Amino acid sequence: MLTIGQKFPEFKKEAVVSLEPGKEFQTLTNEDIKGKWTVFFWWPLDFTFVCPTEITSFNASFEEFEKRGASLIGASIDSQFVHLAWRNDHSGLKGLKFPMLADTSKSLSDELGILESENKIAYRATYIIDPEGIIQHVSINGLNVGRNVKETIRILDALQTGELTPCDWVPGEATL
Repeated sequence: MLTIGQKFPEFKKEAVVSLEPGKEFQTLTNEDIKGKWTVFFWWPLDFTFVCPTEITSFNASFEEFEKRGASLIGASIDSQFVHLAWRNDHSGLKGLKFPMLADTSKSLSDELGILESENKIAYRATYIIDPEGIIQHVSINGLNVGRNVKETIRILDALQTGELTPCDWVPGEATL
């Protein structure tokens, strides 16, 4: 599994970026995240149960990531067409403010080392990538456990200080 201090892999993938006819899809590459902090999070499969709770939680916090100058990208191994169908079907996903990346070849999730061995679906992985494209944080949850978006934001804040931050540190508190 790729981890802290390693370069995030090169990628070129289709993503759903809109529900507007003719503007639904866009190709995303490393160039789209170059020079800015990025939170890249993976869910196992579309049309499931825990996944939309995470996606809608990230979406509800989209402005918090934006305030920190961070891009937000969600991804799974489903195709862009399945992503689009899910967005159109699920009321909580209609207003997403970030792209849903399609890793149908599983090449990016495989290179990251986040594929579950039996069914080859992605674990609930979260990567925080710095402006130079270096992974600064990785967390992986099992398929049955949703992640904590507020904790992802707290970790992003801590990383952006460039300082040592003690246990349970929150913005506004002293660093070490």
